[in-house]
Amino acid sequence: MEHGTTILFGVPGLGVRAVEVEPGGGRVVHVVTVDEGASACPSCGVFSTSLKQNRTTAPKDLPYGDMALVVRWHKRRLRCREVGCPRQTFTETIEQVPAGARVTGRLRRAMATAIGDANRSVSEVAAAHNVGWPTAHRAFVAVADAVLGEPAPTTVLGIDETRRGKPRWELDLVTGTWVVTDRWHTGFVDLSGDGGLLGQVVGRRAKNVTDWLAGRPPVFRDTIEFVAIDPSAAYAAAVRAALPDAQLVVDHFHLVKLANDTVTKVRRRVTYDASGHRGRKTNPEWTNRRRLLTARENLSQQRFTQMWNQCMEADDTGQIIAAWIAKEELRALLATAARGGNRSDIAHHKHRFHTWCANIDIPEVTTLAQTIETWWPEIEAFCRTRITNARTEGTNRLIKEVGRRACGFRNPENHRRRVRFYCTRQTRRNPVLEGQLPPQS
Repeated sequence: MEHGTTILFGVPGLGVRAVEVEPGGGRVVHVVTVDEGASACPSCGVFSTSLKQNRTTAPKDLPYGDMALVVRWHKRRLRCREVGCPRQTFTETIEQVPAGARVTGRLRRAMATAIGDANRSVSEVAAAHNVGWPTAHRAFVAVADAVLGEPAPTTVLGIDETRRGKPRWELDLVTGTWVVTDRWHTGFVDLSGDGGLLGQVVGRRAKNVTDWLAGRPPVFRDTIEFVAIDPSAAYAAAVRAALPDAQLVVDHFHLVKLANDTVTKVRRRVTYDASGHRGRKTNPEWTNRRRLLTARENLSQQRFTQMWNQCMEADDTGQIIAAWIAKEELRALLATAARGGNRSDIAHHKHRFHTWCANIDIPEVTTLAQTIETWWPEIEAFCRTRITNARTEGTNRLIKEVGRRACGFRNPENHRRRVRFYCTRQTRRNPVLEGQLPPQS
């Protein structure tokens, strides 16, 4: 039977010989090799009993409680007596501490988990375990590269951009001039499963998207049935070129935002035309600017009546309220998705929206109506399928969290690896099966 201290230490292949307490409270654990396979020559596999010398190494390990744990491994250097073996001597090694390793395997895994899953910075994890930045980073890279492979196929793909840092002045090596560069990444998200972030590319042009899709196997591209995007002409052109059989879907959140922006533009123009300056606290339409952007069902009757009356009194042209009604008509059109996406229901509300926009004849509202008509096939696809880019937007939030925690990235490859590992935690979880739950007392 193993000694209790060896069991508590918990490194397979090592047995605890003695434990010392340092003056500062730390513990020094003296271990020896108990794995019989450690005496096999790494080159020929023949076991050896010829001792050349005794050696002591100090691989770093996980702390014990609040105190540091110093490991002293007393191991042997053996001679290989096999004729024809190119190796003359070798040192005992185990799986947890391979040859040349200065940290244990469980410490490497703990650092990789802290960096990748807990989203802690590499420098913070390295300082906590008293190792260098490169050591902690290599531990994470080894685990991430083993886990992150070719993305699994998905039937619904989400595409959206996120900014990697702020715009910066950079020197163009070709022209020798300084130019402003706005660093963007385009992310590809699995919207139908738990694949999370499938990949990222630098840039947000159509070519960036088509190149990434072209690099995926044919089975990946053939599996995609729907692609959810915001109203981006570049992304739409890329999807039509690379995935001609996939149905584009425009996310309704961005459409509502366009409608809200339209109301704001009308309010600002009307205020400036009437008073010659921007909105102030004395302008009723300015004090109601938040209510104008709030959904009708989220306004109480008192707040709605107050907003309506004050805007009508301040704007004798009625353009602000007319633009607000156009926004609500668009929201009513998009709400048909929640009612099942019936074609007649969709056609009815589309007719109401375009009729109202044509009758009021406000330039900003006319532009909104033209945008809706331009993207109508993709908007109608949302009304019928209810596919949104909500999960893609949630992934963008995680991407920004990783960037903030790391205090920025200089290397785009490190950035993409960290982000994708953190955004695919769901696929690495091991849910407890219902049949394996412990009985309730």
